[in-house]
Amino acid sequence: MADSVLEAWEIHQIAIEKRNRGDQVILLTVGNTDFASPKRAIAAVRQNLAAGRTHYSPSAGGRPLREAIARRHTRKTFQAINADQVMVTIGAQNALLTAALCLVEPGDQVLVPEPMYTTYPGTVAAAGGDIVSIRSPPGNRFHPLINEMEAAITPQTRAIFLSTPNNPTGAVYSRDELLAIAALCRNHNLWLVSDEVYGELTYEGQHVSPCVLPGMAERTITISSLSKSHAMAGWRLGWMIGPQELVRHAGNVALCSTYGIPTFLQDAGVVALEQFPNGLPELRAAYRRRRDQFCDYMETVPLLSCYRPEGGMFIMLDARATGLSAYNFAKGLVLQEGVAILPADGFGESATGHLRINLGASDAEIEEAALRLSHFAEQIAR
Repeated sequence: MADSVLEAWEIHQIAIEKRNRGDQVILLTVGNTDFASPKRAIAAVRQNLAAGRTHYSPSAGGRPLREAIARRHTRKTFQAINADQVMVTIGAQNALLTAALCLVEPGDQVLVPEPMYTTYPGTVAAAGGDIVSIRSPPGNRFHPLINEMEAAITPQTRAIFLSTPNNPTGAVYSRDELLAIAALCRNHNLWLVSDEVYGELTYEGQHVSPCVLPGMAERTITISSLSKSHAMAGWRLGWMIGPQELVRHAGNVALCSTYGIPTFLQDAGVVALEQFPNGLPELRAAYRRRRDQFCDYMETVPLLSCYRPEGGMFIMLDARATGLSAYNFAKGLVLQEGVAILPADGFGESATGHLRINLGASDAEIEEAALRLSHFAEQIAR
């Protein structure tokens, strides 16, 4: 990992150590949530464990869960697919790695808009590929510069990986932006890996799944999970959707790596998707409320500003006017005020001087964090 990524997690570790000493620390670094997993899913685990659902499942996932995921996809995108186009994975990260192993050969290049999730470089490198970062600057609302993406394509370019809504920025790519990216994929025979883990958490505009765009179904891998939409991050239930032949190859990767997902967890996944086909509505409402309250408050704070995210569960705080690096700002904040937020430099050059704030804490903690941030900024401004 890059030094900037390691520095970011150093802030998290400082916060954990302070909390272990009994300090009152507000932890807004990791993308956890204060919401509980669905009760019926928890009950299903107990029931299916008692019923002996503890044996191997197919490496690609059991048919009931794959059919439930296919129904969800068809309902949301109006693109009819079947269970043979779905593979269940150990969370979305496992799906990303599997996609890279299926698509990327040593020496291949993968274009990725940055800021990007910090595991992307390692994921592509594990398959022997190289990431080519595409800027998504603050001045463009953290949306990618499509002209630079086009200019970056070479004969070695194999795929484009993207995340919408984006982690860490919350940018929701517009249909026009995705149409332009789709045209690049078609014109240059590229695959598109679309990470849509935050798709249910869209507040402004409309979430568009690129697989529905003209000529994209046969060259798109769509990735999602129950982690964020259903408050089930620890369950590690994700999936990938793509052309049937590609998914067959992905199943072979699973056969040699994970060898399947616990059956009783898959059963609970079916229950969660059937009960909450669009995710937990109160979770989405809470994140939007917290986003608005926090960003409204930041408008009154000297030297700081924030970008009101269009989706996701994070806010990007701009601390460049303080004159401090994101790391030094975050370290001072956690040591002096007991609030831990993540320096965002490790997500990419476009995030320099920004910090990522998780909305998955209680309303009271978000409000208190805003107050402490204000106090810290006022001290810097003196």
